[in-house]
Amino acid sequence: MFLYGMRLMGDGLKESSSGALKAIMEKATNNFFKAFILGVAVTALIQSSTATIVITSGLVAAGIITLRQSLGIVIGANIGTTVTGQIIRLLDIDSSAAGWLQLFKPSTLAPIALIIGIVLIMGFASLKNSRSVGNIAIGFGILFSGLINMTGSVNVLVESGKMERLFTSFGGNPVMGYLTGAGVAFVLQSSSATIGILQAFSTSGALKFNAVYAIIVGVYLGDCVTTAIVCSIGAKADARRVGMIDIMYNLSKTVLVFVLMPILKAAGALDSIWNMTATSGVIANTHSIINICSAFFLLPLVPVYEKLSKKIVKDDSVEASGKYTELLESLNPAFFKTPALALQGCFTVLDTMFKSARDNIQKAMGLLAKYDEDIWEEISAEEINIDMLADRVGNYLVALSPHVALDEHVSTMDQYYKLVTEFERLGDHALNIAEAAHNMNNTGLEFSNKAQNELIVMDDLIENILTRTQTAFENQSVEAAKHIEPLEEVVDDMVEALRNRHLERLRNGKCSIDVGIVFMNLLVDVERISDICSNVGVSVVARVMPQQMGESHEYIYHLHAGDDQTFNEEYRSAHVVYFDQLSQLDMKRKKEEAEEKAVKAEKPAKTAKSTDKTDKTSKSASKSDKDKKSKTDKSKTDSKSKSGKSSKDDKNHSKSKK
Repeated sequence: MFLYGMRLMGDGLKESSSGALKAIMEKATNNFFKAFILGVAVTALIQSSTATIVITSGLVAAGIITLRQSLGIVIGANIGTTVTGQIIRLLDIDSSAAGWLQLFKPSTLAPIALIIGIVLIMGFASLKNSRSVGNIAIGFGILFSGLINMTGSVNVLVESGKMERLFTSFGGNPVMGYLTGAGVAFVLQSSSATIGILQAFSTSGALKFNAVYAIIVGVYLGDCVTTAIVCSIGAKADARRVGMIDIMYNLSKTVLVFVLMPILKAAGALDSIWNMTATSGVIANTHSIINICSAFFLLPLVPVYEKLSKKIVKDDSVEASGKYTELLESLNPAFFKTPALALQGCFTVLDTMFKSARDNIQKAMGLLAKYDEDIWEEISAEEINIDMLADRVGNYLVALSPHVALDEHVSTMDQYYKLVTEFERLGDHALNIAEAAHNMNNTGLEFSNKAQNELIVMDDLIENILTRTQTAFENQSVEAAKHIEPLEEVVDDMVEALRNRHLERLRNGKCSIDVGIVFMNLLVDVERISDICSNVGVSVVARVMPQQMGESHEYIYHLHAGDDQTFNEEYRSAHVVYFDQLSQLDMKRKKEEAEEKAVKAEKPAKTAKSTDKTDKTSKSASKSDKDKKSKTDKSKTDSKSKSGKSSKDDKNHSKSKK
């Protein structure tokens, strides 16, 4: 009962606070002292140094904090774990204590805690975190009930005398006590539980301080070995080093205690307590003092631990690196003990998948307007990454499912299961669009101007719905999710309208059959992208408002049936906006076509005028040539006439002389 109660209480604390603790740990590790205080506080809150160090290891693996930043948390966690022992020391309260102290006796606290837990779980189930707080209270009650039962059983062993002889032998052989403490802590996987059992045995009065201190120090080693094993499961080098540093630190505590104890005893500093009966309070105080003093003495050795851990745990192979290597470190099996952190890692991977798929859709739509071979190759490569992420997060969710108990986490896991498939399909449709652009480029096909204008409007609409979807998923925003469905309905209307317009172009011979097939397939991909966005929105509403949601198909049916006035108004508004854009592009295109026709009509008129002018010029030139020729002929005739007359005169003159 004691172990189950401690586990139930610890699980409740981790489930209800691990998400917030992770956020705090990310921000409060910028210096060693803050990290140290944080380690103490977190461990005191969740009652488990193992959980604190495992969370730290996961943050190191994910690259959120560095190995050096984690060192302070590790040292602080070893002190924070002593708080459990101080709580269990309430066993020392007896009937002679003051009246108000009687309320803190385990026999009083146990039933009160159990009643509070039952009331919270059964009477206030609708309140957020009521189940987690109820589990914490019930765990607390069961823990103290187990302590009461253990102390009763111990009294039977005391009467036999065997227990007294056993613990007396530990006083003379501290090494045996050390190994016993280490073995029990390793089996129980909890230093707090082991110390609690030791405190229960202390009620027998058989335990002495000279036997107890060695057992307590041994508990530290057994617990840190368990922690190191958990930190090493599927982790990279720095995460494994966190567990190794914890082991080195606790081994150093062992050496420090076993060196100082004989010196202090020889100096007479321990004479008053060496053979003193170890009560529950003495054990709790010894546990706290050893850890606080060890931290004070060993803090200067922290840089040495870091260097040694890097020599013992070698760096990861460079071949294992990739674009999403660090991202996948958030899917660490070490987080299975704290499902809130495990689910946070799943969310990070899913968010990356959605963003990659959305980016691919944008690039693919751009290829339809202007093809680029490099972008086509980028889309193809990223699609492989999206498929890989889907496989990894899907397998991780399957492995995580046995560790999830809270209704809130079960609801989150159900949503993530569905979204893995949806986001993978989103990437597939982006690749389909890119392949269409690639094939058109290779075959020399082109869309008509009208088809290109239609795709511009559709691209704008899809970008809007993807933005709403991303906001809804990342913020789990019901408000953003409710804006998705009206846009999805507009996409359906737009697809139907574009399909009809395209068929009309085919009938009029303004588009080829080959291009028509590509266009129709694109409309199918676009419609399915909007359907996926609708599914994401519905999953968000179902997770955040399960009591109002009902069955998802009923929710969709009522919206599309016109029962929701807000949906109707948003649908009409979006319909007007995008169909107006389509009409404006049509009018713009018609205007451009009219201008082109006018330009073409002007060209023949100008050509005709130019021809007339050329004819007139030709005729004028011809007439001028004729006139020139006539004048030339007349000149020649006159010249001949003059020449003939002159010749006759010469003859007459010659005759006159004779």
